[in-house]
Amino acid sequence: MRIVIAGGHGQIALRLERLLSARGDEVAGIIRRSEQGDDLRAAGAEPVLLDLESASVEEVAAHLQGADAAVFAAGAGPGSGAARKETVDRGAAVLFADAAVRARVRRFLVVSSMGADPAHRGDDVFDAYLRAKGEADAYIARQEALDWTILRPGSLTDDAGTGQVRLEAHTGRGAIPRDDVAAVLAELVDTPATAGLTLELISGSAPVSVAVKSVAGN
Repeated sequence: MRIVIAGGHGQIALRLERLLSARGDEVAGIIRRSEQGDDLRAAGAEPVLLDLESASVEEVAAHLQGADAAVFAAGAGPGSGAARKETVDRGAAVLFADAAVRARVRRFLVVSSMGADPAHRGDDVFDAYLRAKGEADAYIARQEALDWTILRPGSLTDDAGTGQVRLEAHTGRGAIPRDDVAAVLAELVDTPATAGLTLELISGSAPVSVAVKSVAGN
């Protein structure tokens, strides 16, 4: 498969790129800065230099041509203000979805956040983040041309992955290593039967493949 990842230098994205390339997939990661390219190459991915805050739908779609799947894993990141939650966490996600539709890439995965909700209330930057993610998720869920799956992990940690997760429509609060988020995403890419699902993810007791098969109904 050819898989294009937005936010290709993110902590989850780099882990996902290693997993996908190791199993033989062709992976491209969209990055904003050229100096990030070596990290992607080391992960087995092709760096694509493109700023999703300023690119057009046509420019993004050109990089999605021929892809089998697209993964939105970009984020404004810690330390950014509410304005960039709007331009990246919402705006870039909407742009990437529109570009996937334009390029006829049906399989579309989103790394969202537990608690994402367009109606979330509050004035803090994190409140703005949850609203932005919620608005992006709602927009993507309306795209009938996409076989979308939205993944909402709990609190992210850098602990070593265990390969044991809980993946359900509603899990309740909990933590999850980034390693395990990437492993679930790699499995979801190959499981189109999860299309149309919004799933929460925390550490649990089910092996990743079993957890994904369970929500896929097999």
